[in-house]
Formats: sequence, structure tokens, C-alpha cells
Amino acid sequence: MTCNSPPIELDPIGIVHSPRETKQDDGWGDVKSSIELDSTRFTPAALAGLDDFSHVEVVFVMHRVREENIEHGARHPRNNPDWPEVGIFAQRAKGRPNRIGVSRCQIRSVDELTIDVIGLDAIDGTPVVAIKPYMNEFGPNGDVTQPTWAAELMATYYDDCSH
Repeated sequence: MTCNSPPIELDPIGIVHSPRETKQDDGWGDVKSSIELDSTRFTPAALAGLDDFSHVEVVFVMHRVREENIEHGARHPRNNPDWPEVGIFAQRAKGRPNRIGVSRCQIRSVDELTIDVIGLDAIDGTPVVAIKPYMNEFGPNGDVTQPTWAAELMATYYDDCSH
């Protein structure tokens, strides 16, 4: 089967400003960054009411991943041979087709066209293509399961990187 739908074009709605300029695997929990909306397309009204939420989901493009680093099959997560080789869609690696990332992070403040957040795992200059308030009702329905390697991989992902 082939996908015959037309290509999808997305225009960034904003950009990430972060103290991190390169991707790191762990220590994202205390990273304070901001998302600045495109002032040529949006007014502060676009963010009205967002400060009533504690968290936001951010969809972004991992723009610095080079084409030759895109995985279309399987690999060991983080190239760790102790973890099983699994398909790119069974992990959250940055070298994925379309380079789309999704992150849930805590809102610190909303001011004009800027959302200050903590725990956003996107580097400085990352284009943002969608922002959605996180609502409990959109969380998983039913029990969540995952393999042991995934819990091991995520054990320090949000740890305080200053320690």
C-alpha cells in the first residue's frame, strides 16, 4: 500500500527560546524556555485563557535532524545494545520520519504572545507547529503499559540537569 495523499505543508506558529542549543538525552525537567508566537499571524487573543491550564502540549519540528539520520526501520533505542531493537514508531527518537516531536510541559506564565514553560524538550530555535492545552480527559483511556527498557530509558529524562 502506498499513501497517495498530497504532501502536507505546515507553517510554524512560533519558535522555542531555550537555554539548550543542542539536543541532550536527559535532564529536561528543570529547563525553563519560552514559546513565542509569530506576531505577523497572531495577536495576544490567540493565547487568551491558556493561563487557566497548568500544562500544554507542544508539537514541534526537530529541524536540526539531518535527512541521513532519519530511521525508517528498527534500531536499538539510544543505540544501546542492552535494549531490544524496535521500530522507529515504537520509540520516541528524534531521527523519525517527518521529524515531529510532541512534548507536555508545565506552563509558568502567559504574557502577550509568549508562553513561559518548564520541561519542554525542544532546543533553541525549534519551530512550533501546534500548541494545545493539556486536559486530563485527553489522557490515556485504560491502563498504560510499556516495556521495561522504556522505563529505564526515561528514568533520568526529566531529572534536574543541574545535579
